[in-house]
Amino acid sequence: MNQKIGETATQLDNCIPNFTVLLLSTPRGARLARLLAADQLRSWGLPTDPATHIVAELAANAATHGRLPGRSFRLTLYVVGRTLRIEVTDTRGDRLPKVEVPDAHAESGRGLMLVDALADRWDVTEGRFPRKTVWAELSLPSPEPDLTGSGDAGD
Repeated sequence: MNQKIGETATQLDNCIPNFTVLLLSTPRGARLARLLAADQLRSWGLPTDPATHIVAELAANAATHGRLPGRSFRLTLYVVGRTLRIEVTDTRGDRLPKVEVPDAHAESGRGLMLVDALADRWDVTEGRFPRKTVWAELSLPSPEPDLTGSGDAGD
């Protein structure tokens, strides 16, 4: 199946909602990652926050620190059970992220601190060189119970 960049929202055979897109490793690509993630989460009926903040930080890191000329980064979202997994893959496997406390006057360097604070879990998976994937997971709220007993949601 041929897929165009930016048009790869799909569902796997076992009904795991998923979305993946390749984006340019630029500030514009990072911004687009956040916007596309928000749109996809809304289409699944899921809350956008704090997931879009995590996407923004991971995509900004990929566009800034994981950038190689002519290479894209990949954003993947999927839901398994009540867990949303966010993955950002770039082509700088030689530069693994780590949380560092920046100087109090620094204008940047707090992104992974935010991811660490917002995500339930996060880590880095080294892929086939030169790739790495930084992932974060969020527990999703339980669906609202149907108190009417009708089985119809939102009528």
